Amino acid sequence: MSTMSFSIPRLTYYGAGALEKLATLDGKRAAIVTGGSSMKRFGFLDQATELLKSAGMETIIIDGVEPNPSVETVIRGGKEMLAFGPDWIVAIGGGSALDAAKVMWCFYEHPQLTFEEIIEPGSMPPLRNKARFIAIPSTSGTASEITAFSVITDTANHIKYPIVAADMVPDIAILDPAIPATMPKHITANTGMDVMAHAVEAIASTAATAFTDPYAIQAIKMVLENLPAAYEDGDNLVARLAMHEASALAGMAFTNASLGLVHSMAHKIGGEFGVTHGLANAILLPYVIAYNRQFTDKYAYVEKILGLEDLGAAIGELNKKLGIPASFQACDEVDFAQQKFLAVLDRMSENAYRDPCTLTNPGSPTANDVKALFEAAYFGKTLQ
Repeated sequence: MSTMSFSIPRLTYYGAGALEKLATLDGKRAAIVTGGSSMKRFGFLDQATELLKSAGMETIIIDGVEPNPSVETVIRGGKEMLAFGPDWIVAIGGGSALDAAKVMWCFYEHPQLTFEEIIEPGSMPPLRNKARFIAIPSTSGTASEITAFSVITDTANHIKYPIVAADMVPDIAILDPAIPATMPKHITANTGMDVMAHAVEAIASTAATAFTDPYAIQAIKMVLENLPAAYEDGDNLVARLAMHEASALAGMAFTNASLGLVHSMAHKIGGEFGVTHGLANAILLPYVIAYNRQFTDKYAYVEKILGLEDLGAAIGELNKKLGIPASFQACDEVDFAQQKFLAVLDRMSENAYRDPCTLTNPGSPTANDVKALFEAAYFGKTLQ
């Protein structure tokens, strides 16, 4: 058996007021990386700046990170950091801001690198020569605050690159429930189901271990118990914190165990139709669970521990509570015209089959298996 590894942040602060831990840091300069305007609008950017200043630090803000962060943005951020010389990088916002900040950090520490030189998983040189990294998520979904992953878009060629490097796991994750409490209902639902997909895929992954399973199972339990309450009442900070914790736990599982077909397929249908990632995951989950059952007993293992009759059915019921449709054809977020779906089906299935996440899915799914799953999830049919 080959040697394996398990990586998580050195410190995770969680609970009400966790953001205030920024005031206890030791350093001279901090670069704050954020996305659009929501962190500024809700006052969290000013709060973070003031807390860092009270720790005796000079700060700069690197903002304008896009929803799909581009190569140009991370190179720009690296140059701004190089001019400022921070010893802390503080990323605050959604997964895109956290992902971008990780790669900016790389270009700050190694300004001679090109983006092409870090695309190959594990090719990034060591970090922490100049700065350490803090991640503060505003959504309970991507778990970028926990993971060794970042997704950066080459906008010229319309390609999303997953950048993977163990050194990108943040030094500190801060989970403050007041921040995701500002999320609208549909984002709470979609990001929450992304958490569920991370956990369910990690538990069934062929790379799952005794280290990753407990995190995944606890995350599934917490999403089932808390996502409806967080969705119905955004100010329910108990449910908000539980979802923030579940996101981090699922992240600990999947960053070490990887994922499966749900993510492979969501990446590709998202690329073709622009459907939100978490929503695509939510629709796909029951179909992929039904398919995978023939190759794994891990769902039965989860059902036994959590006292569930059928994990796929429980997820279908949860989707219903969140207003998520049971099929892509019934989804009104984007135009899922049947003619277009059938026109791109073969290409989309082949691309999903070749996605790196497919490698750790149970069994050995073929491109035809993926096509049958896409058809089932589009038309809302039971797999034959």
